[in-house]
Amino acid sequence: MRETHSVQTSIFDSYSKHEHGVLLNKLSNVLDNHDQLLVLLSVDLIDSRRRKTGSCGLSVETIFRCVLLKQILSVSYEKLSFHLSDSVTYRTFTRLAPHQYPSRAGLQSVIRQIKPETLEQINEWLCVQWQQEGIIDSTQLRIDSTVVEANIAPPQDSQLLDDAIRVLSRHLATCHKKTGVKLRFTDQRRKSRRLAFAVFYAKNAQKEVLYPQLLTCAYRVLKQIDSALVKLELYDKEHVATEQWISKAHHFYLILCQVIKQTQQRVYEQVAVASSDKVVSIFEPHVDIIKKSARDTQYGHKINLATDTHGIVTYLSILKGNPADKVLYLPVLEEHKRVFSELPHTTVADGGYASIENASTARGKGVSRAAFHKRAGLGYHAMGVKRKTLAALRAFRAGIEGNISELKRAFGLSKATWKKHDGFKAFVWSSVLSYNLVRVARLSTA
Repeated sequence: MRETHSVQTSIFDSYSKHEHGVLLNKLSNVLDNHDQLLVLLSVDLIDSRRRKTGSCGLSVETIFRCVLLKQILSVSYEKLSFHLSDSVTYRTFTRLAPHQYPSRAGLQSVIRQIKPETLEQINEWLCVQWQQEGIIDSTQLRIDSTVVEANIAPPQDSQLLDDAIRVLSRHLATCHKKTGVKLRFTDQRRKSRRLAFAVFYAKNAQKEVLYPQLLTCAYRVLKQIDSALVKLELYDKEHVATEQWISKAHHFYLILCQVIKQTQQRVYEQVAVASSDKVVSIFEPHVDIIKKSARDTQYGHKINLATDTHGIVTYLSILKGNPADKVLYLPVLEEHKRVFSELPHTTVADGGYASIENASTARGKGVSRAAFHKRAGLGYHAMGVKRKTLAALRAFRAGIEGNISELKRAFGLSKATWKKHDGFKAFVWSSVLSYNLVRVARLSTA
C-alpha cells in the first residue's frame, strides 16, 4: 500500500545552513504550498487494485521529491541512493521515514512509473498557480529552440549490424528457456563482433571486403529467425511467453532489415540515406538526426520552449524530426492562450522564427509587439516596435540562452539518460519541472 503524503516528520529532521540546504528548505515550502499536485501523481503511483494491507513503500510525496533531487544533483540512481542514506538534509527534504533506505533498483522502479504526460500536466498546473500568485508574468514571452541529445553513441553501420545480430542471436539462445521450444542455430555473435571491430579500424579499401562478410552474418541470422518463427507458430502461438518471444523477434527482425538496406545503399550504391529513413540506434529507434551544420550533427530530439521574465519555462514541446523554427512560433501563442486564457502582449524570438506571416498573424490575434532578434526583411511597424524598443527586446531575448544553458548544465538537459521514447520525454519534463521549482524557490523570501 502506498500513501500519498509522507508520515509525520521527525524532530531530528533538519536542513544544513549551507546555501544548498537553505535552497532545499525553500523548495520544500514551495511544494507544501502546492501539495495538490500529489493528486495528479497518485494516478501513476498508486494502484487502486492492490489490497490496502501490508507495509507501506515510499509515499507519492517522497517519490516526487526524489525525482526533483535527482535532477537537481544530476546524479545516477546509485549516487542518489547513497545520498539518501548518508545526508540528513536530503533525507529531510525527501521526507523519508527513519527505517527507509531506498536502493538504486527501488528508486528506479518507482520513479520510472511516472508518465511524461503527468509531469507535463503538473508543470502546466503550477504555471497557472504561479500566474495567479503574480510570480509569472504571462504578458511577456521569449522563445527559442535547442536539442536534447539521447544517450547513444554516434551511429556506425557496422556497429548497428553487430548490435542487431547480437540481440537476435541472444534471443534465439533464450528461446528454449522462454517458450520450451528448442531451436538449432549457428551463433553468429563472435564472428559479427570480430568483423564489426575490424570494419571500424579498417581503411576504405579493406572495408569493401569486410562489409560483405558482416552482411552475410546478418542474412544468416534473418534466415534463422524466419525458421524459428515458423516453428513457434506451428507449436503454440497462443501461449503468452511464445507470443512475447515472437513479438520481440519480429521487432528486431524489421530493424535489422532496415539497417541492412541503409548499409547497402551507403556502402555499395553510394547513395545518401534520408535522415527520416535512417536507423541510428537499435535500442532507441525514436532518435532523430538533427543536423545544425556540416560539422555539427546531434542525435536526440529538438525541443521548442518559452520562458517569462523570471526565466520560468511556461511552454515546452518535444518535436519529431527537425522542423524549421518558422513553423514553431504560432503553436507557442496558441498554447499560451489555452493555458493562461490570454495572449502575451510582447513576444520576442530568435531570427529563425521571423517571417511576415508570423508577425502579421501574431499582431492580428492581439499580440502588441511580435519582435524577432533578426528582422529578416520585417519593418519595425510590422513587428509593432521602434528601433530602441527592439534593442531592449533583443537584450531580453538573450536571457533565454542563459535559461537553456542552466537547464543543460545544472539540470542534466544536455543528454536524456532514460531509455525509450517515454523515458526520454519523462527525463526532459522532470528536468524542466525541477528547474522551474528551483527558480520559484529562489524568488521566495521565506
